[in-house]
Amino acid sequence: MPAFTTLGAGPTVLMLHGIGGGHLAFAPQVETLASSGYRAVAWDMPGYGHSAPIEPYTFKGLAQSCIKLIEALLQADDEKRPGVILLGHSMGGMVAQEVVARRPELVNKLVLCGTSPSFGKPEGDWQRQFIEQRTAPLDAGKSMADLAEVLVPQMVGPGSLPEGVRLATHCMAQVPASTYRRALEALVTFDRRANLAQIGVPTLLVAGEHDRNAPPAVMKKMAQAIPNSTYIEMRGIGHLQNLEAPDDFDGLLLNFLALPRELLH
Repeated sequence: MPAFTTLGAGPTVLMLHGIGGGHLAFAPQVETLASSGYRAVAWDMPGYGHSAPIEPYTFKGLAQSCIKLIEALLQADDEKRPGVILLGHSMGGMVAQEVVARRPELVNKLVLCGTSPSFGKPEGDWQRQFIEQRTAPLDAGKSMADLAEVLVPQMVGPGSLPEGVRLATHCMAQVPASTYRRALEALVTFDRRANLAQIGVPTLLVAGEHDRNAPPAVMKKMAQAIPNSTYIEMRGIGHLQNLEAPDDFDGLLLNFLALPRELLH
């Protein structure tokens, strides 16, 4: 069972972090959701925090790990609610898509932030270069903390909150280098474009105006392919929407969660 933190009581919101994250990457949301009548759960993806790594490190394996956690959370849920609210950021958004494709009945609502339905181009050269670029500093003896100092500032927009950027940098510094390498290798294999039209739950897509990892144009196109979706773009914000502008992000999230499902159809 993957490690997770939980706070509050009510409908379960399970939050899945990105490649440079950990459960702490959702600290502002955990607090907001718990104080707004939700059970806020943030996991450590396998290989992150206190979660054991999985072998092989694939989206299938990550989804199975997440499904195991969802089933345990629902079992402990006295009211037997029909599924969890699943929120995924970046690579966590890809895991969320994988879970919805495999076990749609476990998800009641879906929130996808700074993510895309596939990664990169199918030919291997581009993907190899992508991985090499990202891991070159580690090969040269740099630490994940060194990497975080360089990469996080490149991910954020001009309107980002300095505290949020600091927290993101701290989270990335904690990621084991071996996990980061495995996650990168998994990342370039992802492609769930064919399943977008099958997503049958109310879905919120949140893009950052300055996000170069998951550009607004990509997320807008993704939203058009998901039948029952709402697309929102956050101005002045980059890839780390929930940390760069936590108050605005939490407002969008709570508004979406408060709408009864029938109104979202």
